[in-house]
Amino acid sequence: MRKIIASTYATLDGFIDNPHEWSLQYSDAESQHYALSMTLGADALLLGRITYEGMTQAWPNISGNPYADHVNSIPKYVVASQPVDVSAWNPTTVIPSDDLVAHVTKLKEQDGKDILIWGCGRLTDALAQAGLLDEYKVWIFPVIKGQGEPLFRVDSAATLALTDSTVFAGGTVVLTYRPEPSA
Repeated sequence: MRKIIASTYATLDGFIDNPHEWSLQYSDAESQHYALSMTLGADALLLGRITYEGMTQAWPNISGNPYADHVNSIPKYVVASQPVDVSAWNPTTVIPSDDLVAHVTKLKEQDGKDILIWGCGRLTDALAQAGLLDEYKVWIFPVIKGQGEPLFRVDSAATLALTDSTVFAGGTVVLTYRPEPSA
């Protein structure tokens, strides 16, 4: 069965919004290799509507490197409760939010590589609550923002098991957690 992995950039104080403003200076060959390996291990991208719409502003226009070329070529699934224009970033399929669990259950059962989620929000909360989220990869950057959109919300409450940690020379740490079943 395929794994669903949520990969999220966060500041040390736990905020996730506008990562392009605070994470890029920490990109180095080591962290890029890690990200490429993780991405090549996936053959589908699952996104919430807001994240998807933000990503369509840049990703369809990026090419010429293995990371971007892979991301742009794999199937993308966007979960939405309202219409979404998917014409800019193909191949993309819309999953109605009220059909999320059934549709993602079928995706997990298909042959293939991992399914990658960028970000952490209502989508990851719903998948975790349904027992469909297999792993969180939280990239902690040595930045303190002081305010912003938090990494987790009240609905995110869960018990996790640390399964791996990776430290990059620039100070970024990737913490990998597996959700634990509720007691």
